[in-house]
Amino acid sequence: MKNKTYITYRGQDKKSNTKAGVRINKYLALKKISTRRGADDLVKQKKVFINGKLAVLGSKVEERDKVEIRGAEQRDYKYFAYNKPIGTETNSPWEGLFPLGRLDKASHGLMILTNDGRITDSLLNPKYFHEKEYLVKTSNKLRSSFKQKMEAGVNIEGYKTKKCKVQIINDFTFRITLTEGKKHQIRRMCSALFQEVADLKRERIMNIKLGNLTPNASRGIKGEELAIFLESLQLTK
Repeated sequence: MKNKTYITYRGQDKKSNTKAGVRINKYLALKKISTRRGADDLVKQKKVFINGKLAVLGSKVEERDKVEIRGAEQRDYKYFAYNKPIGTETNSPWEGLFPLGRLDKASHGLMILTNDGRITDSLLNPKYFHEKEYLVKTSNKLRSSFKQKMEAGVNIEGYKTKKCKVQIINDFTFRITLTEGKKHQIRRMCSALFQEVADLKRERIMNIKLGNLTPNASRGIKGEELAIFLESLQLTK
């Protein structure tokens, strides 16, 4: 199935700064048409036109320009919730899909697998404040000040983490909701507060929940669940 897409800009767009001109790959990424790399591929395939003229790599879009994509195939986007087991590396178990975000080898739980490259920046860039929820068990008893200090932000090697939500389950277990994802962030935060992580499981990414999905199993993300997920990322199927 062929899809012909028109994007007509009207008025000043502060986000894309088209008044000063923005590169075509960045423009298409901002408009959620593709990733920058995907936009470059469309340009190389001679499918992108600006005001009726063929675009080239580095072409700029300015205020009131009309951008047209001709003959672009409608992608069959796929989305899966996957329960990564402990001891496995963060990679995709299926050809043609890639994981959004990472879980270290010692951690387990929810990952989202997809072939939709548009999602990467919208989901993983911390400026968008998308929630990710984890269940964490420690090998030593949680200190009385742990919740307060975690929620306020923890200094990890010169970087202070953003405020988060912590729910204490028992003396050795807590649930934490983050809107950022620095490398080994939860483990480093706990270490800075003299707590040792014994088990770390991701249970939710935005509205997508792990539920009763067994280790190494997957399920398709469809229907209303997918619609809410994409709408939160300002995307459509």
